[in-house]
Order: sequence, then C-alpha cells, then structure tokens
Amino acid sequence: MSLLELKNPSNKKRKRVGRGNASGHGTYSCRGMKGQSARAGGRRRPGFEGGQTPYLRKMPKIKGFTNPNYVEYQIINVGDLNVFEDKATVNKAALIEKNLISKKNLPVKLLAGKGELEKSITIEVDKASLQAIKKVESSKGKVVLPKEAKAPKAKKEDAPKEETAETEKEA
Repeated sequence: MSLLELKNPSNKKRKRVGRGNASGHGTYSCRGMKGQSARAGGRRRPGFEGGQTPYLRKMPKIKGFTNPNYVEYQIINVGDLNVFEDKATVNKAALIEKNLISKKNLPVKLLAGKGELEKSITIEVDKASLQAIKKVESSKGKVVLPKEAKAPKAKKEDAPKEETAETEKEA
C-alpha cells in the first residue's frame, strides 16, 4: 500500500442507525437488546466500575503535594570536621572517605549544629548556613561555595522607614 492509496478520513460517512434492517443498523440500532446501555442517557460516567469501589476511591487521601524542585542535601555539622588534619582541604571525596556522607551524587550542606571546629580547614560544600560559615571562619578556616550558590544573607533588622517627599506632602 502506498501513500496514494490512503483514503481521506474526512470523506467517511457517519453511521446512520435506526434506518431499517437492510442497513445493518436497524431494530436495536447497535445498542444490543435491553439494559442500561440500551436506554437513552444510559451511559455510565467515566471511572464507573460496575458498582465495585472505584480505583480513585481506593487511593489514600494524601494532603499537600510533592515539590518537583525539592533538593535533598547530605547534612554535615561543623563539629564533625574535627576528624581532619589542621590546614586540610575537605571536599566530597574526603567526606566519603571518612564516612561523613554516603552518596557522591547528592549535594552537601554544612550546618552549625553540634560541636565546635578546633582546626583551620578549607571546606568545599554545595551550601552552608550563615552560622556555619561564621564558626569555620572564627577558627581561621574557609568555606568554598560553588559560583552559582550565593552566601546566605543575614536577617535584616527592623529599621524605621525613611519618610519620602510624597509622605511629607500628604501630612
């Protein structure tokens, strides 16, 4: 069969039912004999399964949703870094070697949680909290973040708003 032999589907005639038995679609008009589907308006709604509990009602009602942009970090506390020598450079490979993280393909986040850092260390992580950066820098260390990751900003103090010329005109 070639492309030239294909028929145009827009030329197909619709099925005309109930126009006599000679048409092949007479008497019961392709609906069978009796029953719900033979009646007018007798079609069941989508998802109806004949009376058994439908699939969608069997599913649990879970609240909320799953964030598609969620990033799971491997957490390291500042106190855990005391296992390294002084003036060492710590990266993912070194952390895996000391069993501080388990997966090399997940990003690493440094937190200021438990313990204090007693050694001067340069650490390369994907993300770090502001307190963790302060703790590492207070022990003469350094935190290296990737170029696209920005260092966290300190929270702004509630400073009084400056009055502009517009507010003075209104008063």
